[in-house]
Amino acid sequence: MENKGCCFIGHRKIVKSSELRDKILNTIENIIVNENVINFFFGSKSEFNDYCYEIVTELKEKYTQIKRIYVRSAYEHIPDWYENGLLEHYEDTYFPEHMSKAGKASYVERNQEMINKSNFCIFYYDENYLPPRRKNSRRDLFDYQPKSGTGVAYEFAMKKKDKQVFNVFISQK
Repeated sequence: MENKGCCFIGHRKIVKSSELRDKILNTIENIIVNENVINFFFGSKSEFNDYCYEIVTELKEKYTQIKRIYVRSAYEHIPDWYENGLLEHYEDTYFPEHMSKAGKASYVERNQEMINKSNFCIFYYDENYLPPRRKNSRRDLFDYQPKSGTGVAYEFAMKKKDKQVFNVFISQK
């Protein structure tokens, strides 16, 4: 039987609530029990990622077979002390081989890697969210609106017919 996987991708900032926590916990526990998901892929730099990590870590006490895997978007080669530090919190870590020349697109490519390795994708995606406007350089007169990295990943995942995608975002009306 293949080891099924699940990844977590969401906005940097989230609105935490007991409702959101229950929704995430129930979704994760359901795919562990009913779909035999073992591998959980994590990135970095988002509150959503951290929130899901806490929940998976809590569930690991009950479901000892699950593995937390940190997928690095930087640092192809890491010193032993850094890897050992990561392995105190995760069961595995790796840097996708095809990403060595990704540059600024490293987060996009890392997210796509996690999606490709997963059977299930859990997102915290608000379709109305826009990242802060930016300037290309100090000389630019006009700001530009960057795309949401979570939005790019969500669109990528939704095009994959072999993925089950959950969006746990709860609108704050």
